[in-house]
Amino acid sequence: MNSDPNKFRGKYRSSSARLKDFDYSQNGCYYITICTKDKIQFFGETVDDNMILSEIGKIAEKYWLYIPHHFPFVELDEYVIMPNHIHGIIIIAKNMDDVGTQNFASLQKTGNRFGPQIRNLASIIRGYKAAVKKWAVINNIDFCWQSRFYDHIIRNEISLNKIREYIRLNPLKWQFEKEQMENIDEL
Repeated sequence: MNSDPNKFRGKYRSSSARLKDFDYSQNGCYYITICTKDKIQFFGETVDDNMILSEIGKIAEKYWLYIPHHFPFVELDEYVIMPNHIHGIIIIAKNMDDVGTQNFASLQKTGNRFGPQIRNLASIIRGYKAAVKKWAVINNIDFCWQSRFYDHIIRNEISLNKIREYIRLNPLKWQFEKEQMENIDEL
């Protein structure tokens, strides 16, 4: 019998990308990036530094904006749908007194809670990804998400404003990087 701690039932486990011992259900601002599988450009293209959304890109945006309807304790901040990924800021504010305020999560180790995972960041992203995928299946679109997502816990106002600016400038950056790659190909 193999007692390798990296394996479960004979298969290697993926280590979690989440911050160890952090409670992702607590109030706070979270920067999220969700990518399509193999970074396929399903959501549209950039034209003159603006995103022109495809049909599924419009659905991805529609369902992103609908997140607070399913999770009333969530507020959305800056976001952008890019050709193969989404950047957004999700604010969890479970107390009605916290709605409309910027709460920055405490990084003190609180430990993850066992039990239903229905009011945390992962459940929000899981629900969003499932809704877009379901729409794609119903409409016979061969679409897949990357299995994970990136998150960053926003700790203060300075970080929040820098991330907002990064999100707003992402279409411009995308076009610039694309042009740089085309120039490399010509060499």
